Amino acid sequence: MSHIAGARQAQKLRTRQALLDAALHLLEHQSLSGLGLREVTRAAGVAPTAFYRHFEDTAALGVALVDQTLGSLHGMIGAVLADAGDSEERLERSVAAIAAHVAARPAHFRFIAREQHGGVARVRAAIADQLALFAREVADALAGQPESAGWSREDLQMLGGLHVDHMVITASALLDAAPGTEDEVVRVARRRLRLITLGRRHWLDDPAPGRSGPEA
Repeated sequence: MSHIAGARQAQKLRTRQALLDAALHLLEHQSLSGLGLREVTRAAGVAPTAFYRHFEDTAALGVALVDQTLGSLHGMIGAVLADAGDSEERLERSVAAIAAHVAARPAHFRFIAREQHGGVARVRAAIADQLALFAREVADALAGQPESAGWSREDLQMLGGLHVDHMVITASALLDAAPGTEDEVVRVARRRLRLITLGRRHWLDDPAPGRSGPEA
């Protein structure tokens, strides 16, 4: 009986993934708000009724795609930034990691880039939640670095947000890059991240009015 139950569970997971893969392929040419349930099930080779065993609607399918795309990145940027080495080495590793992930899953990241400001509210919210979580993870990683001595949690969170914004911009630029120009996108990404790093070094030099100071 356990063997049968295991086989059924495996088939269920395969069907769910087939629906996600079919939707992702279709979303190369349209937005989620225009995606029909029947075209997804037809592309996946399953009956329309099978869709509802996995997702309540196409918005739920979109949220699952967000989790599949961004969930795999959790801890990645934070781990890169927390690794040993000077700031220049961490900078290089951070940009290289983003480029590698985009190159490995372009359709997934194209979906995120389109739907981040798309017409499906639940998917927009899911993307925003994932990016906010990334910012917290990066802030936690940065907090353990000597350069963060004296920084308030608010300022660390802001810095984490800058790193995540940079990640999103870099991913979008790589997706839009013409063939053969990816190296230039990476070069510009490194320069922008270096600017953030230089600003970080001098953030506490002359506190501006209204800026949060070091935590007690």
